Amino acid sequence: MSDPAFNPLSSQTLYLITHEFYPKRGGIATFTEEMAKASVGLGLDVEVWAQEAPTVRDASLWPFRVWRMPLKGTHDLTCQLRLAWQLIRRRRELRRATVYLPEPGPMLTLMLLQRFHAFRPKHLVLTFHGSEVLKFYRNPLIRPLARRLIGYANRISVLSGYTRDLLHTHFPEARSKILLTPGALRSDFAVVEHPATAPNPKVVILTVGRLHPRKGQLITLQALQALAPRFRDQIEYWLVGSTAKESYEQSLRSTAAQCDFPVRFFGDVPDNELSRIYDRADVFGMTSIDFGNSVEGFGLVYLEAAAHGLPVVAHAVGGVAEAVADGETGLLVPPHHPAQLTAAFEKLISDRALRERLGQAGWNWARRNNWSHSARVLFGEALADS
Repeated sequence: MSDPAFNPLSSQTLYLITHEFYPKRGGIATFTEEMAKASVGLGLDVEVWAQEAPTVRDASLWPFRVWRMPLKGTHDLTCQLRLAWQLIRRRRELRRATVYLPEPGPMLTLMLLQRFHAFRPKHLVLTFHGSEVLKFYRNPLIRPLARRLIGYANRISVLSGYTRDLLHTHFPEARSKILLTPGALRSDFAVVEHPATAPNPKVVILTVGRLHPRKGQLITLQALQALAPRFRDQIEYWLVGSTAKESYEQSLRSTAAQCDFPVRFFGDVPDNELSRIYDRADVFGMTSIDFGNSVEGFGLVYLEAAAHGLPVVAHAVGGVAEAVADGETGLLVPPHHPAQLTAAFEKLISDRALRERLGQAGWNWARRNNWSHSARVLFGEALADS
């Protein structure tokens, strides 16, 4: 679906405006950085406007310019007003440019300014990940503003068919503009050979994700607790991720203290250390659930785990089935069926050959998408037409 009036090359610059950028981590931050890199690869002049950062990274490590705005990158009103002021200050540049908003924070700000034609960019591109579709739709004050923003946008991308269907249902005016730009492994991702360590006699089940009810760590822990004693004797459960909700982490730690198998909390770890943890694990489990307006639109972490050769256990919710092939790269279980979830873990704990087969298939599966293709889908059609 190509908008004949949309041509990024006719604009001086592609401005990518985001609250989710390094040193923030997570699926949206990865998507944002990788789409910026891939857009440069298409020949676009890219400038990223990102939230302030306590850690300064050498700008030469990116093939695009980065401007750090004086705002924290939250969705609160103070942050929205500060971003609005930056857009107003640089409105003359934006009016001649293509503006790309790859996540909901900047969308909210532009919704507030869109009534004023002076703040409208020449071209507007949006990416939806899932949860924001429901949040925008279910807020009666935001819903009409979101409809107007979607109506003004030239193109809209989604990472999964699940998110596409959410948009179709809640914002049908987006239907003719939607393009599928699936996530992929980080461009710097590599499975490296680490120094040999003593083999772990236990089967290590690993979860990587912020400690939040939607990520389902407590559900995974409870499923492992429900294993028969002979299986519990064989396992360790490892959790990697920063705290998103203090009370949730407290519940996790309280439950873990009652387990008769080891449970380790690693906190947030750098990528090189995370790679070592993946390599020492045997099964990846992340049992995401729908939590209020928050849904799992895709799940880049599933691809990363698969690329390390780990079979996956997950809930069949949201766009997870587009990141995990049930019976091929992992086992998908309906949410809120704890006995089936426990049985899935038991199956992988007891069958090493099955773990290896699913893990090998996952290694290939994780590499089927690439960022260059997603950027070309979103911007490249116009390049071909120019």
